[in-house]
Amino acid sequence: MALILGSIIVLVCVLGGYVLHGGNLAVLWQPTEVLIIFGAATGAFIIANPMHLIKEVMGAVLRLLTGSPFNKAFYMDLLSLLYDMFDKSRKQGVMSIEEDIDNPEASQVFSRYPAVLKSHELMAFITDYMRIISAGNMAPHELEGLMDAEIESRQHELEEPAHAVNKVADAMPGLGIVAAVLGIVITMNFLTEGPEVIGLSVAAALVGTFLGIWMGYGFIGPTSIALEHHARYELKAYECAKASIIATVSGQAPQMAIEFGRKALPTDKRPSFQELNDHVRSK
Repeated sequence: MALILGSIIVLVCVLGGYVLHGGNLAVLWQPTEVLIIFGAATGAFIIANPMHLIKEVMGAVLRLLTGSPFNKAFYMDLLSLLYDMFDKSRKQGVMSIEEDIDNPEASQVFSRYPAVLKSHELMAFITDYMRIISAGNMAPHELEGLMDAEIESRQHELEEPAHAVNKVADAMPGLGIVAAVLGIVITMNFLTEGPEVIGLSVAAALVGTFLGIWMGYGFIGPTSIALEHHARYELKAYECAKASIIATVSGQAPQMAIEFGRKALPTDKRPSFQELNDHVRSK
């Protein structure tokens, strides 16, 4: 929603200001300039990135339109899931959670939290470390070092779509100049046609520069920043799970362990102690 609202504001303010200043919107409609700039940008994007990253960018942009799943409700479900796993392990023994972590989709514990279950990478992160806990006696600092290494690797993966889009944003002004130069080349053919024809041709060429700069700084660049924010919110889920798991390995009670995880969440999406306590009890 924020992406759509921000885009509307950029469109209305720029084009509205242009019209109020006496501009003619019809002059800005130059399909060939659009073809040159966006065609070149798309081709360069495909050249620069592997196919899996191109798909990730498309999925990430779609999530910007539909809203990030990593919100307060998701984080509360995550912490409730961790509480259930810790509590079951504490009461029935570590071996009691083996079936749950080996087949989360069929687990009665995991099935209560479908939103978390849909996040396959996060689920793999949780189940892997719960499996490590149940399989051996790894010291908390050793487990924390292993988790930090995986979270750092995951951070790079999550930030790749934002970096890829940002590189396109950086290239847009240059591609706008390419379109403008080609327009000036065409204008050279009209030098004998009179000022009016030459003026319209030069105006069409300058639209290319305008579109490149406007798209780069007004739309594509801000989109890359929005992707960074969404990546950070997903990464916070990993840090939350890590803090909770390390706390339970260190001997903290389940309720206290998830409190460590709660404190790792961003303040704007962090549930209060009472909110989380009520949510855990309701589940």
